[in-house]
Amino acid sequence: MKSCLFKTEAGRDRLDQWYERFLAKTVPPVDSVFVPTRHGENHVLVAGPEDGQPLVVLHAMRTGASFILAELGPLLTQYRVYAPDLPGHSVRGLDMRLPLTDDSSADWAADVMDGLCLDSAHLLGVSWGGYIARATASQRPERVKHLALLVPAGIANGSHLTGLMKMAWPMIRYQFSPNDANLRRLLSPLVSTWDDDWGNFIGCAIRDLKMDPRIPPIATDEKLKNLPMPVLAIVGEEDISFPGKLIEQRLRTLLPTAEIDVLPDCKHCPPTTPEFRQWLGERLTKFFV
Repeated sequence: MKSCLFKTEAGRDRLDQWYERFLAKTVPPVDSVFVPTRHGENHVLVAGPEDGQPLVVLHAMRTGASFILAELGPLLTQYRVYAPDLPGHSVRGLDMRLPLTDDSSADWAADVMDGLCLDSAHLLGVSWGGYIARATASQRPERVKHLALLVPAGIANGSHLTGLMKMAWPMIRYQFSPNDANLRRLLSPLVSTWDDDWGNFIGCAIRDLKMDPRIPPIATDEKLKNLPMPVLAIVGEEDISFPGKLIEQRLRTLLPTAEIDVLPDCKHCPPTTPEFRQWLGERLTKFFV
């Protein structure tokens, strides 16, 4: 059957090698399990102390479970962390694209939690994973103890024209000449700090993954106002995809109890430094209490 994600089998292999490379950055042990969902067996990475509070983490688009675990090292000493590979957005996820016009994403997340025997858990979502996390919290609030969102999709969008002006020509240039200089120019509007592994992985994903042009839908006012659990949003002041100030403005209006951190000098891809990882771990630990 033709893949809806990968351009070639060789490309799939390259992306799987990157998955393993990021997995090696995570302090072991990390278990690999499969859980049943209505769409098929879903791969999940599990790490952290077995008696730790359960924390489900949903990665960004076109990455994978190993990538988010590599950035959450400080949390793995305290929490039992479950990182499922998102359908349509990971080399080890289900090879399909979930609809964005219904509750499919939230239903999938609930299936995963059922398969992991989790009645409820803290929930962290990054970018596209933030959209799924918020949708799950809206549809199944009893399953979510605390909702943490990092540069989330689905709350406020940036200007499509601005994004096009910043990204179109660099993308064309990189497609025709995929060298390091052109990759850095392409990713400059998106990444807060340069990291060779992250940068080169994204370059590989651009070359080897089929594009998904869809943008997660914006949550209605009603769905945001009715989130009953504690909510934390960590957003980037310079995020051109999902601008931090717009997210802050909307959440402060609709969900005044939410905690909102607008990070200066932060673009859509947050910093990949040890200092930021430590800060993020401490911030989330404080929030999840």
